[in-house]
Amino acid sequence: MAKAFYELKIWQNGYELLMKVYKITSTFPKEERYSLTSQLRNSANSVIANIAEAHGRYYFADKVRVLYTARGEVEETRSHLRVACGCKYVNEELFNRLDEEYEGLSKGISGYIRSLKRNN
Repeated sequence: MAKAFYELKIWQNGYELLMKVYKITSTFPKEERYSLTSQLRNSANSVIANIAEAHGRYYFADKVRVLYTARGEVEETRSHLRVACGCKYVNEELFNRLDEEYEGLSKGISGYIRSLKRNN
């Protein structure tokens, strides 16, 4: 078991994806600064923040509840990325790659939840 949240593979994967989101959103039009750019960055950041929060929770039910929230934030991020692709802010190839990576992260979070349930 990881001693610190940043040692969790799912947190590390989420962090790498967040850095990609920050990089691509820096190229979005300025008029998106307070809408799509902000929403996409916030949801991507919330993924890893919730993973970290879950790691710090003592009770099993609290951990799992917060991890479900993290998984929901993954889906929100995927939705924002799809909108960005539709607006042509992200090309289809990059969108598909990021969408696949976020889907993998969602599966990783689900796997972590299953492992916590087995050890409870």
